[in-house]
Amino acid sequence: MQGLFGLIERLVGGEQNGGAAPVVKSGGQGVLEVAANPYVTILGPPESSERRLNFAQSFNSVGAVVTPIFGAAFILSGVEYSRTQLSAMTPAQMQAYEIAEANTVKGPYLVIAALFLAVAALIFFSPLPEVREETGDRETPAEAAGLGGLWPYKHLLKGVLAQFFYVGAQVGVASFVIRFAQFSMPGLPEKHAADYLKLHLLGFMIGRFAGSAIMKHIAASRLLSLFGLSALTCLTIVLLGTGVAPMWALVLLGFFHSIMFPTIFALSLKHLGPHTKLGSSLLVMSIIGGAVFPAIMGYISDVSNIRYAFVVPLFCHLYVLYFAAGYRPTVDLPRETELRSIPVEN
Repeated sequence: MQGLFGLIERLVGGEQNGGAAPVVKSGGQGVLEVAANPYVTILGPPESSERRLNFAQSFNSVGAVVTPIFGAAFILSGVEYSRTQLSAMTPAQMQAYEIAEANTVKGPYLVIAALFLAVAALIFFSPLPEVREETGDRETPAEAAGLGGLWPYKHLLKGVLAQFFYVGAQVGVASFVIRFAQFSMPGLPEKHAADYLKLHLLGFMIGRFAGSAIMKHIAASRLLSLFGLSALTCLTIVLLGTGVAPMWALVLLGFFHSIMFPTIFALSLKHLGPHTKLGSSLLVMSIIGGAVFPAIMGYISDVSNIRYAFVVPLFCHLYVLYFAAGYRPTVDLPRETELRSIPVEN
């Protein structure tokens, strides 16, 4: 589902429609990640929740890889005019050109809408279990004690910060791959520089599936520590390396970013009981880091050069490594609560 929302954002293209596509995606993510992520973590044994969430979110990265292919095949018309040619057009010619370009998206959008309706129907008519919060022998409201009830769960609070820093690092790095390729290889056309971004995203996708499999044998927090340390190594090479090494380290960083979001998410929700949904909403809100840290990177790049901007994700990953290496979920609470899935009939 998240992959489909990513597909919509990339195919619709926010800059062509006044920003409607990012609003659609953010609304979808707000609903899907607050509700679906904790749902995935509790539908099965607690000890494998991180692996389940990583596997579920692997299809998000599949969407990021395949959407440029779909866009090029079904939406891009192949007809491009220079600014000089466009300015020479009459109003009638310009209108005809714009209508022809707009018509190329109708078919793909209708297909995407049909996919969403099909998935919605599948979910609605499937006998999925209803998640209820319980304390002792009686059910309690989902909001339990509100925000105040989250303070004893230190691993959640640290996880919210870790997610804030991770998303900032991940968005910042992906946003700067093309520019860094052109900085490292002067004269490299933007089209060829974009190939490095495709490889970065491909590594991200492979890492999600590989991480899900590796978690069968290595504890999630330990694997997160390993990937965090590897990400720091890649960023150190970006900052200090010479030749082609920094560029390929940046490409490889996509692989080590792969498991971080779902793993931090699942680890942070451990043992929250009736606070799970509220904790999930805080984790989703922490993705605001993706708006904060890329802006800081841009400022550093403008006042110095793009290489020094990668000090920002290096700093972010230091905290992610701190969270993973020192991870200790809170379990010794009075009257410990748990989430149970209760089958219901439609």
